[in-house]
Amino acid sequence: MSNELLAEHVAARRAFGEIVCQRMTENIVKLGFPVQTELSLPKFDSAEFSLVTDPFTQTQDLVGYWYSAGKQRIGQIKFHGDGSFYAEYDVVQPHPTKKQWFVEAINAWGQQDNIKTDAKLLDIPQ
Repeated sequence: MSNELLAEHVAARRAFGEIVCQRMTENIVKLGFPVQTELSLPKFDSAEFSLVTDPFTQTQDLVGYWYSAGKQRIGQIKFHGDGSFYAEYDVVQPHPTKKQWFVEAINAWGQQDNIKTDAKLLDIPQ
């Protein structure tokens, strides 16, 4: 795979990817985390991208991974050849307003004209 081909795929999905990251960030803020937080937020251009061949459709999927400063994987975004996508970004923090919940991650999925996001919550036994 050439770097040029990868760069073309990244450029073609940049605007869409930035909207997905914005929606995930909005979901994090809506949960009650402060905008100026120590929590890292998903940014399209901070992901490390590669092209992978989908074993079922044989299309080229663009996959990006986000890493922490310590090089631990903290999220991914995957654009499928059919126009759909899936993204997950780790939050790994207690819920800021509802102490019975722990926020594991924010998930996003759908198509460009139908982006859905949801928080992945874990119940904290009291």
